[in-house]
Amino acid sequence: MSEPTKPPLTTTTSILPAAIIIGIAVVTLATFMIVNLVANPTVTTSTTEAVVVGGLATAPSNAPVAGCHENGSPPGNIVGALVVPVHTVGVAPIQHLNGGAGDYDCLASLATTTDAGSLLGYYRTHLEAEGWNLFSSGSTSGPQLLFQKAGSDTFYWVVGVTVTHASHGTVRWTYRIYQNSSAI
Repeated sequence: MSEPTKPPLTTTTSILPAAIIIGIAVVTLATFMIVNLVANPTVTTSTTEAVVVGGLATAPSNAPVAGCHENGSPPGNIVGALVVPVHTVGVAPIQHLNGGAGDYDCLASLATTTDAGSLLGYYRTHLEAEGWNLFSSGSTSGPQLLFQKAGSDTFYWVVGVTVTHASHGTVRWTYRIYQNSSAI
């Protein structure tokens, strides 16, 4: 018995199920993108200054230390430390000590009509309110405070306030801000 030879059965494979899956994925993605555009408000950034009640007031202009802010240094989250109390004047030009070495280092020699305790208290309250950590106080050369904060540029930054001379209601002091040589 011999059966007649028949051609093989042909099966057709449809891509319709795969197209439906891809279509559902595209519609889902488009839906979430539209929801994100409609429901997601734009982010606005604002700069705020800490307000400290009592003690010395902040000068309306940071002119005595304004020369320390140049070419994007210090970064935005550090520049808030460039403040001085009222009645502060520069007694020497701003010095950029490591200008050619790559690290940022700025020193200002200043004078203020107050006492050393009020000056150090001003910086302690203002810088701690800005998120700076006091990591050292006291010095053999005179009263000093050193603060540290992580910058948005991946470096630690240090602010030092050192009283160099105090007499008859006037304080001479140095303000130094520098980029620490180690990364965060």
